[in-house]
Amino acid sequence: MLLNMDRRIYESCVTVLKEELLPAMGCTEPIAVAYAAALARDTLGELPERVSISVSGNILKNVKGVVVPGTGGLKGIISAAAAGIVAGDHTLQLEVISKLTEKDIPKIGEYMKTAAFKVSQSRSDCIFDIAVTVCSSRHEASVRIAGHHTNVVYIRRDGEDILNKDFAGEQTAPQGADRSLLTVENIYEFAERVELSDVEELLDRQIEYNTAIAREGLKNDYGARIGKIILNSFGNDIYNVAKGTAAAGSDARMNGCALPVVIVSGSGNQGMTASLPVIVFADHLKASREKLLRALVLSDLITIHLKTGIGRLSAYCGVVSAGCGAGAGVCYLYGGGLKEISATIHNALAIDSGLICDGAKSSCAAKIASAVEAGLLGMEMSRNGSVFSSGDGIMGDGVENTIDNVSDVARIGMRGTDEEIIRLMVKNIK
Repeated sequence: MLLNMDRRIYESCVTVLKEELLPAMGCTEPIAVAYAAALARDTLGELPERVSISVSGNILKNVKGVVVPGTGGLKGIISAAAAGIVAGDHTLQLEVISKLTEKDIPKIGEYMKTAAFKVSQSRSDCIFDIAVTVCSSRHEASVRIAGHHTNVVYIRRDGEDILNKDFAGEQTAPQGADRSLLTVENIYEFAERVELSDVEELLDRQIEYNTAIAREGLKNDYGARIGKIILNSFGNDIYNVAKGTAAAGSDARMNGCALPVVIVSGSGNQGMTASLPVIVFADHLKASREKLLRALVLSDLITIHLKTGIGRLSAYCGVVSAGCGAGAGVCYLYGGGLKEISATIHNALAIDSGLICDGAKSSCAAKIASAVEAGLLGMEMSRNGSVFSSGDGIMGDGVENTIDNVSDVARIGMRGTDEEIIRLMVKNIK
């Protein structure tokens, strides 16, 4: 299937998918805190008596309101750190607390009462920054994760460096691939030509994990029950099923469900938004397995492409990008080509750009439903020959210019918005 496709583009797309489609249990920011804390405790070599946690404002806002899975409903930075220290396995990275049992819950609660915890906002300019220092009566250990969720930049014990690597101070994505090669045209060509054996293990896991947690969200009452409310209130047509299924996954994940998800762009919510509507529509359309997998490749990479220019964390809600990806993937299932897929993305960005990120919490499920609706509306506009004109607001001349414009608004224009959101949210740090 590769034929004459540029080998650099092909290998970059495969590498990006391998870097991004990772399993994670729980919201990835508190899990990153738990990961840092578990690694610090292992470095210390014993249960710490004092724990100091310094995190950037964006970490504060994304940890404050979300339940840490496996803890019996506990929320916040201290809960995440305590879970990592008491029962975490740092070798599992974003599944660090996946082995927690019911017996660990009282241990975590007791440890939170007996150990001295201190939480502060980092003075670092890095948007994604977590530093954990743990102390016993004899030793001290520190771990810093910065740039992205698993990027450990230093490990220290008793003042001596075990690891200390250069870090420029910016939030980053994993750096194994040249992401500048990601364009809508290149992504579409890759989705058409990729040898499925190169990516199907990743995609099969995405289908399995994300479908399972969505079913859990529809079966039980998690959080604000957005997914169930959508289906119960607005009916079971395919558009509502796509929105409700994606929202239900977030209902469960934001409110303590211990099932893992496959993330995209460092986010489980984005991973579910990019995949679940495509899976639902593929079933509805009785698409072949091959067509489904190629549609998922398209959706995942479009999501990553849109997020690359924005950054891992910002005031711009990442599910907007994933909703565009989902719309593009569904468009592909309907037989859309590059022109129709480009128009879908352009339209969807015109509809929902500007949705703010005010932290991980129950309302993320409702934002997912909104983003999926925008993606599907953008897709239906495209199928009906309707495209928003360049120059309408921030819409550019062509889809890549539109993506660049939205990235500038999110990364540069919304910095002040991000600061104000954080100020409002962290009056009472927990």
